[in-house]
Amino acid sequence: MINRRGWRYPESFRQMAVERFKCCENIEWLAKELDVPRQTLYRWNDESERMEVGEEPVTEKSRESRLRREISDLKRLVAEKTLEADFFEGALQKIEARRHGSGGSDELASTTTSGT
Repeated sequence: MINRRGWRYPESFRQMAVERFKCCENIEWLAKELDVPRQTLYRWNDESERMEVGEEPVTEKSRESRLRREISDLKRLVAEKTLEADFFEGALQKIEARRHGSGGSDELASTTTSGT
């Protein structure tokens, strides 16, 4: 990462900043003290946490791609659930229609017919 002065922050500096970030109550104050943008501190912390878990650093493009896939999956799931709800609503209406059409009794209509 190139800072606004045009040089890369040393890894030791980044590690020290992340350690201080983890126990700091005022991130804005820490960012001013270290002369690092606050968003950079948050990003370094996120990267550090991902490395601890063993994940690869996420680039903006791959994050956007992952979020688009997730949205697509959620839309598909909503469509499936809507179809299921429509199916069961139709089945319930048919059962209600049979119940009311079977001589007015309050008994449930049988879904199978007996041969005897």
